Amino acid sequence: MSEALRVGIAGLGTVGASVARVLAEKADELTRQCGRAITVTAVSARDRTRDRGVDLSGVQWFDDPVALAREADIDVFVELMGGEDGPAKASVQAALERGKHVVTANKALLSRSGVSLAAIAEKNGVLLNYEAAVAGGIPVIKTMRESLAGNSVSRVFGILNGTCNYILTRMEAEGISFEECLADAQRLGYAEADPTFDIEGNDTAHKLSILTSLAFGTKISPDDIYLEGISNITQADIKAAAELGYRIKLLGVAQRSESGIEQRVHPTMVPTSSVIAQVHGVTNAVAIETDILGELLLSGPGAGGNATASAVIGDIADIAKSRPGFQHGPVFGRPAKELAPYKKAAMRKHEGGYFIRLTVHDRTGVFAAIAKRMAENDISLESIVQRAADPQIGDHKTVILVTHSTSEASIRKAVEAITKDGHLVDKPQVIRIERPA
Repeated sequence: MSEALRVGIAGLGTVGASVARVLAEKADELTRQCGRAITVTAVSARDRTRDRGVDLSGVQWFDDPVALAREADIDVFVELMGGEDGPAKASVQAALERGKHVVTANKALLSRSGVSLAAIAEKNGVLLNYEAAVAGGIPVIKTMRESLAGNSVSRVFGILNGTCNYILTRMEAEGISFEECLADAQRLGYAEADPTFDIEGNDTAHKLSILTSLAFGTKISPDDIYLEGISNITQADIKAAAELGYRIKLLGVAQRSESGIEQRVHPTMVPTSSVIAQVHGVTNAVAIETDILGELLLSGPGAGGNATASAVIGDIADIAKSRPGFQHGPVFGRPAKELAPYKKAAMRKHEGGYFIRLTVHDRTGVFAAIAKRMAENDISLESIVQRAADPQIGDHKTVILVTHSTSEASIRKAVEAITKDGHLVDKPQVIRIERPA
């Protein structure tokens, strides 16, 4: 049997402690599966006295994760600190430059520096594994990097943030407000004290940028993503969607077009009969559309210590199974130096159409003025519903529009004109509709 694989872990929070514990508890089983033992020999964490539920008495401690990466006698450096720069980036780079394999769950780091880190890994013949960085325990990275060889991907999309999916699920099921759901998510540990990164779509955008690179062979481009979160979703939107046969989800979508690659993150109405509409709570789902296989949907736990730890351990096990002299595949499916520059697609028609909710003054001519502005921008309406004023909220009424396929530019121009006309009581709501291909 080969010598044990020596692992160093930087970051002993929920995930890091869980990884160390499982590696110890499942040591015999992992040895049988991998053909060699996997042993944690070094760690780095700020507090050496904290009880993490695992015996680390025989492990070498480092206060500085960069020193761990450079100096520890390890084969694999596991980065679980987080952050797109600082110690996380410095330590991962140091490990790769020293010829050590790296496993990370850090989507922020990869979305900013993944290509440059991949180039270092490939130059030194080591692995940079990051299954846990996208969709938690769902093996989407391995699927796209290894299992879809020969397939051309046309679109990848999905629910990539468990916090947002939890909030939207509860808003629909219990009829409570966004603010109430967010407070519960924070109390249960699904959302951070400052939830902005999750609810405004940034977390989803980081993950989507990584999937885009894998899908289309381009350099990662997190700044070229249309971004919109869920903080402005109301019960009025949830109820209107249900009446129309839709459910609201925060989706990340990347697709290829003749003019380039389109990346967007935003609330989306999906048919309640669709598979992705049945993904509830903190569960994640990723759909991949290809020319050979067709559409593949992967769904499972997208967050939490156990799901993330499972993905990290899977990456470590893959390294344990490799042998000296084995030629490792490229980090993003093709060599880093061959990744194409990202080309942002020109704005085009959205085939699914749009849902538009307007709260307007209850006065003569408003309905006709709205229809006129839509016509001026060549927007064809599938339906338009005017709801009677509610005496409890004053002389306001709600107008709900569902359009046929049209462009984002046309929608925004029409809504801007309606707003300038002085008919609106508050901010308009615009949500894309995704229909099955």
